[in-house]
Amino acid sequence: MLALFLGAGFSKWAVDLPVASQLFDFDIKPLGPREYKKLEIVKSLKHNWDISHPYGITEQFIADALNFQKKNKEPVLWYLVRRLSEPFIWKEFHAQRWRRHVLMIDENRRFNIDGVKKIRGFFQRFCGPVLVGIVTTNYDMSVEYALGTKGFNYGVSNQMLIGLGPYPLSQWRNPVALKGTIPLAKIHGSISWDENAYYTDGRRGLTGHALIMAPTPEKQPPKSLEFVWELAVSILNKATRLLVFGFAFNTYDEAVLNLLQSGGRNLKTVLIVDVVSRSENAHRLWPQATIISSQLPPEGDDELHNWLQT
Repeated sequence: MLALFLGAGFSKWAVDLPVASQLFDFDIKPLGPREYKKLEIVKSLKHNWDISHPYGITEQFIADALNFQKKNKEPVLWYLVRRLSEPFIWKEFHAQRWRRHVLMIDENRRFNIDGVKKIRGFFQRFCGPVLVGIVTTNYDMSVEYALGTKGFNYGVSNQMLIGLGPYPLSQWRNPVALKGTIPLAKIHGSISWDENAYYTDGRRGLTGHALIMAPTPEKQPPKSLEFVWELAVSILNKATRLLVFGFAFNTYDEAVLNLLQSGGRNLKTVLIVDVVSRSENAHRLWPQATIISSQLPPEGDDELHNWLQT
């Protein structure tokens, strides 16, 4: 049985979303004075922090930002989810003004994004009874877009989502339920979740009120994500093979490493796809497993093909 574990490098490969060290590239298109003001605040905070911490890492800046005054902390948290929503935002001119939308899960226009088609092609290699689930640290909705509501669930079969169905149909005419059989555990939260519900789109990525674990050193899962972590353990426990794509195995990410180690006790083989070899780190977690490292893009990797056939 096979499980997939997707880190930030996966979304970087597919949709060119930034990994942690690249998050503050400020590559967003703010719309309106409120967003411009928030963006300028974040730029100033990051600039000043960099001066006083010349060798500091991005995760530490975010950790420090959580202790800022509310007027400064909130723009930083807004920027994080806003930056990771950027590729999935589209605009329409309505009632003499521009309105923004974040793609809904089943919208056809999601396949206008090359990265979503790329992910769908990647997943097609695995979909079937052998795939017991997907675990990811990523907040973005690229997995949901690629699979659609008929391809995955968040751990509950036929779970209803809040919000509109595929634009422009209303929810009441076309209620959205997750009918797929592939469990998806987003252990750090999602731009489509908040403390109250799961939604059909990533609008919380625009407002900054998404349920996420900010990327800080030594982060620990909150109570609100307890079910998601339990789902991740369940997925990993069922797997004898694990494909890890784009996860850095950073030593400060202790909670995730513990999850992988405790949940992966039945693993026999692990294939790690990354631009940098992570084999040594993986051996520490799974000494009982055969570790294979691949640095080639998956679409052209014979080693991946051969591994899937074993």
